[in-house]
Amino acid sequence: MCPERVARFVAKPPVKGAGTSTDPWTLKTPSLGSEFQAYRDSSADPPALIVTVGKTQLRYHLRCIEDLHAMLKSKGDWVPLGSADEQKPAAPGTVEAWGRSADNPVKGWYGLKKGLRGRFGMYVPPVLEALGRAEVEHQLKNNRARAL
Repeated sequence: MCPERVARFVAKPPVKGAGTSTDPWTLKTPSLGSEFQAYRDSSADPPALIVTVGKTQLRYHLRCIEDLHAMLKSKGDWVPLGSADEQKPAAPGTVEAWGRSADNPVKGWYGLKKGLRGRFGMYVPPVLEALGRAEVEHQLKNNRARAL
C-alpha cells in the first residue's frame, strides 16, 4: 500500500440508532463532513433503505445492502465510491456507477425516487460499514470501500 493511502484510515465513526423508523441509524458521510439518518423499511413497496439528509428523503431498494456487499466481496479489493447526483454521470468502476448500471442485480438504478436516485456511493457504503459488512475510507474526497 502506498504511504499516502495509509494516512487515509481513521477510526470507524460511532453509530447511533437501531436502523428502524423510530430509531434510525445516525451516520456520517464517508468524508465525515455531514450527518444523515437511515433505516430499513421492509413494509415499503418495494422494501426500501430510507436515507434522510436534512429535509430530503432518498429511497434505495433495500436489497442494495446485500447486493453491494456481494459486489464488493467479488471485487476482493478497494472500490472507489464516486458519488454523484442523478443528473451527473458516474465515474466508471465506482460504487456509484454500479448502483445505476444495467449489469447490477436490479438491472438499473437502486434509487427509487426519480430526481433523487443518485448519491448511492455517498449514503449506502456507510450503512454497510455500520453493519460491519464493509470498510470505508474517510478522507475529504476519493474515498473507497471494500467488503469485510
